[in-house]
Amino acid sequence: MGTAARPGCRSGARVAVAGLGGLGHLAVKFAAALGAEVSVVSRSADRASDAIRLGARDVVVSADQDSIEAARDRFDVLIDTIPVPHDLSPYLRLVAVDGTLSQVGYLGSLTVETMDLLLGRKKLSSGGSGGLPATTAMLEFCATHGITADVEVLPSARVAEALDRLDRGDVRHRFVLDLSDLG
Repeated sequence: MGTAARPGCRSGARVAVAGLGGLGHLAVKFAAALGAEVSVVSRSADRASDAIRLGARDVVVSADQDSIEAARDRFDVLIDTIPVPHDLSPYLRLVAVDGTLSQVGYLGSLTVETMDLLLGRKKLSSGGSGGLPATTAMLEFCATHGITADVEVLPSARVAEALDRLDRGDVRHRFVLDLSDLG
């Protein structure tokens, strides 16, 4: 995989993944396969066993001020997979000097306090689109390392249930609708 796809994710790098949903769980698997020391940043400790199973070493609980303070300036890379608008400042405080916050989850407008970047020479990046060569390299990496998405398969007749559970955040980690019940 090219370096643009993994800003600093290398063996021994301290990498945090904010959000352990459909995108975040894959980020944990990729970072662990690259040899990084992976942590998950989550609102609660409820996802700790999931995070460890996926390859993380620990969970930083963003709602717990002691947990956040203990992780301040700790990570070389923080991959932000949170899919809703949110403040980047608390996550930038977790990034080490010369580290990078890579925002890949929310595709809308977010504001950033430039002082949060200037103090500690922190960088803000995004994943972008790598095109066919990068996608091919990523799929080869997945095949080599056995990386697949964790999915829950539901028959298409249960689409309303799937949408309701998505609204409640009750999915680990992706839904797939099986369309075989339509034919």
